[in-house]
Amino acid sequence: MNKAYMGKILRVDLEKGEITEEALREEWLRKYIGGSGLAAKYLFDETLTGIEPLSDENPLIFMTGPLTGTASASASRYAVVAKSPLTGICGQASSGGSFGPMLKRSGFDGIIFEKASTHPVYLKIVDEKAELCDASSIWGKTISETEELLIREAGERAVVSSIGPAGENLVRYAAIMNNKHRAAGRCGLGAVMGSKRLKAVVCSGKAQIKLEDEQAFRKAAQRQNDLLDESMLKVAFEAFGTNMVSDMVNVRGGYPTHNWQEGVYELIDEVNAQAVTEKVLVDGVRCFACPVACGRGTEIRDGKYQGHSGEGPEYETTNVFGPLSENSDLNAITMANYLCNDYGLDTISTGSTIAFAMECYEKGILDRNSTSGIELNFGEADLIVDLVKKIALREGVGDLLAEGTRLMAQKLGHGSEHFAMNVKGLELPAYDPRAAKICGLAYVTANRGGDHITGYIEGPTFVDAPFLLIDNSFIADPFVANPEETKVVVDLENALTMLDALGGCKFMGMVITADEIVELVKSATGWDYSVEEFRKTGERIYNLIRSYCVREGGINRNLDILPKRLMEDPLPSGPAEGMVVEMDSLESMKDAYYGFRGWDLENGWPTREKLEELELDELIPSLWGN
Repeated sequence: MNKAYMGKILRVDLEKGEITEEALREEWLRKYIGGSGLAAKYLFDETLTGIEPLSDENPLIFMTGPLTGTASASASRYAVVAKSPLTGICGQASSGGSFGPMLKRSGFDGIIFEKASTHPVYLKIVDEKAELCDASSIWGKTISETEELLIREAGERAVVSSIGPAGENLVRYAAIMNNKHRAAGRCGLGAVMGSKRLKAVVCSGKAQIKLEDEQAFRKAAQRQNDLLDESMLKVAFEAFGTNMVSDMVNVRGGYPTHNWQEGVYELIDEVNAQAVTEKVLVDGVRCFACPVACGRGTEIRDGKYQGHSGEGPEYETTNVFGPLSENSDLNAITMANYLCNDYGLDTISTGSTIAFAMECYEKGILDRNSTSGIELNFGEADLIVDLVKKIALREGVGDLLAEGTRLMAQKLGHGSEHFAMNVKGLELPAYDPRAAKICGLAYVTANRGGDHITGYIEGPTFVDAPFLLIDNSFIADPFVANPEETKVVVDLENALTMLDALGGCKFMGMVITADEIVELVKSATGWDYSVEEFRKTGERIYNLIRSYCVREGGINRNLDILPKRLMEDPLPSGPAEGMVVEMDSLESMKDAYYGFRGWDLENGWPTREKLEELELDELIPSLWGN
């Protein structure tokens, strides 16, 4: 077995209550690496076409990468993969903190949960010994309550990954949480966990992660840390966290406001990074092995929510609970964040769905008869906080909002799909592509739906943060849709997919080159690895996941599309005033993107030739038949 891996996974049959160990498929490691790459291979191979995401046929897969738990900078991450109940395609999410490293220290690279239990259970792994335990007494409890009880029982070294009431109640964008505040947030994988009546995974152990050349690895990891220490990324993130980009996005006219009806927020000083620092910040928070404390440890010091503390808000959360709903009350934004963490909800989808519901109410599509008597007015700070809990519990109007914007629009009709701000069911992040056209392409080509960190083209466009992980991430003019620049999206998607597979933080891609990542892989695994193979492997994983999405969701060129608001409603003010993402320009960018990828232009599918080139021949029948 290759070094850097523990060499085995757990397979848990929740219906039978049986746990078995099996060796990692060594022939898969170099092809799919780990994390979401390896997990997607298991998902593709072990599921039948057309399974329901919340059925017991949908496996839930936790997977670490070869760098997870090592001294590599911010190698803290683990992936969770399953068919998404929010999008109906490949659902993938990752989280930092310390759960991923402790899963490996407990003796395993990953876990595959199959079927569903008849009663609430949790999995406990201590020093390579695993058992299923009754979770009836903690079913219904919040994330913080669950973690405190399970750590008290398992010991202080234990780390917990769990769902809250949102996952139990099958909210379609429920998150899986660890370290109380770290979220595998997107795609509703907490609902998959809830459908299996699996409350938590508890890990503890002292197993060592063996590396091929520990001295060379330590030397390469130290170079990483030295580069980070000298970078503006570290200085900015430690001072202001991810919300440092709010002013940059706002000044360029792409800061979603009033459910994407505007791109400039006049009260930005109430919710920007400086406001967070002055009003609620206590200290920076870092993940395992991370030299950058970009997390925000916070406390509400006054007002209705005084005395509550936790982590956040980050950039996306501040926007979706703030300007997106015309709310400038930072205390309410922070409290909504705390509740999402404790009830187990993805903040982006939660805030976006609330803003969508408010516009439906504003336009008369929803009224008090359909909202349990609640007036869903924009700007109501306390209402936003109250709605988070209602969504998690599926209480009153929260039951409707728990379905997400796509299904809500399908149910409500009356043109609401025009401003249901999602791609393929996944609610959009807080960057308006009318102010950076190539971001629209990244949203429609991201494998899990409307997502920004699949390719994070927002860095080079809105934040002026180039990615050293690829050869060229320069975008000449964000207002111009230049088909030739779509190769930047392809390259970023492939490279950042590799960081997911390896178990590294994507922010490292801004300051660490591919050569430096390859040195880590070589010294960790002993492979004769190259930058070319690094990039080809990222491309292979990306094509594998796209093929799964085609197989399961009928994904094609016509579904690689933005919400109509972004294509038909010009921004009313700011630097991007009058801008839309024109259909012709999006289609031209898609032509170029598919061409760079070697995909079929008519369907937007990987061609037979591309699948053969990437050694994915076994996928061909799923897309093209025999």
